[in-house]
Amino acid sequence: MPRLYLVRHAKPAAAWGEDPDPGLDPTGMEQARATAESLAGSLSRLPLYTSPLRRCRETAEPLAQIWFCDAEPMATVAEIPSPPIDLAARHDWLIASMRGTWQQLHANAPAGSIDYLQWRRTLIDALLGMNHDCVICTHFIAINVAVGAAQKRDEVVCVRPDYASVTVIGNDDGKLRLIELGREADTLVLARTSSIATQ
Repeated sequence: MPRLYLVRHAKPAAAWGEDPDPGLDPTGMEQARATAESLAGSLSRLPLYTSPLRRCRETAEPLAQIWFCDAEPMATVAEIPSPPIDLAARHDWLIASMRGTWQQLHANAPAGSIDYLQWRRTLIDALLGMNHDCVICTHFIAINVAVGAAQKRDEVVCVRPDYASVTVIGNDDGKLRLIELGREADTLVLARTSSIATQ
């Protein structure tokens, strides 16, 4: 059974809703290095994938350096696309979305939004398409999609993966299976300056 090591990106330099694509802050860089050393110490070199967004690419970089490999971009594990609303309003949209189910998120999406149920399905299908052990640097909601699918839950937020935590999912003959939850955060409060739920 292939194992997918889902690494949530480390702490970014800006909160979601402030910067569309922030990199890591100094704490995040330390978190990324610590997680890379932990993974490299427990795993043989594996294929390494990353969301195209900068905070995930920078989280993947220390492990890529240790393993002397490149992190391959994987668009399907990027953050959940926001509706076509202004940057400041996205913060409030995300808070409301995280409190409900995928059906509610889809039903209440602003005009012009993507099909969020299809986005979720595409992400699940991409993970099910991975037929080998690998490390994937991704985002808070994407990890929740994987865990929710494994647990057959419809909540948008099922778990609270901390920055640079590692959640292990198995691809068990066409079904996702939760093998190990990563370290969880203490809070889900989204602040405009610093947030554990930043995507």
